[in-house]
Amino acid sequence: MSDAPNSQSIQRRGLMLVLSSPSGAGKSTIARTLLEKDKGLSLSVSVTTRQRRDSEIEGVHYHFVSETEFKRLRDSDGLLEWAEVHGNFYGTPREAAEQALSEGRDMLFDIDWQGALQLQDKMAADVVSIFILPPSFEELRARLNRRAEDTAEVIEKRLANAAEEMSHWGEYDYVVVNEDLNIAFSSVKSIVDAERLRRDRRPGLFGFIESLSKGS
Repeated sequence: MSDAPNSQSIQRRGLMLVLSSPSGAGKSTIARTLLEKDKGLSLSVSVTTRQRRDSEIEGVHYHFVSETEFKRLRDSDGLLEWAEVHGNFYGTPREAAEQALSEGRDMLFDIDWQGALQLQDKMAADVVSIFILPPSFEELRARLNRRAEDTAEVIEKRLANAAEEMSHWGEYDYVVVNEDLNIAFSSVKSIVDAERLRRDRRPGLFGFIESLSKGS
């Protein structure tokens, strides 16, 4: 029996899938569905200085650290991206991400455009960035109202922020308009599947091609 490598076992470097969108465009739903259906994808677990809520599990939802520890990681280049939100710090640990990529595991990052730019600056070859747009501003407003999760004041603030966020669409590799959720999800999944097959993400191809050329 031949011991030639199987095409499905070709060594591959993982990718960093970045999803961004204004609130209400459907990013979280697409991300959740991806994680449910694609077992090769895992959510990046951020570090935060925010207090843990009773419903949250350390290492699952976040890694909860002190502000001193967070700043140590930040100042020693231990974070790939970070931000301060409402007085709390959030960031992506470099070590865990680099280990996952080297092992061929793909990571999903549900972050805003500022975090996406930081990741692209530090890990450009590994990042696949997708911006999710609503079909219209009117539909975005309607979706936020249908969620019935926020006050009218908060909704208007989210809409005001959306205009700024959407202005950064040109900084992403791909743009998906979420008019129909199933179609938008299929588009995102197709992007992931294609990016996994990129030649430069598959160092194991060298050995595979060599075995073919030898007729193994």
